[in-house]
Amino acid sequence: MATFEEQLTALETVVEKLERGDLSLDESVRLFEEGLKLSNACKSELEAAEGKIQVLVEQGSGGVRVADLDVEVDVEEDDEEE
Repeated sequence: MATFEEQLTALETVVEKLERGDLSLDESVRLFEEGLKLSNACKSELEAAEGKIQVLVEQGSGGVRVADLDVEVDVEEDDEEE
């Protein structure tokens, strides 16, 4: 099974090919389907990782509790360049 990074790279390649717009309709549909599969696989892995990410927070009594980690995601805005 491919790693998350490999799947993400493959998805980026599919998107680049589709954005060029020089493919036949059949090839575009095939790539779009492949891209959906890759996107869903990446999403599933991210959701699984999100469920595992936890932070131990020290409590005043010397014990510990488990808390979810709030992660801020920085999204690139490539659309603004066009």
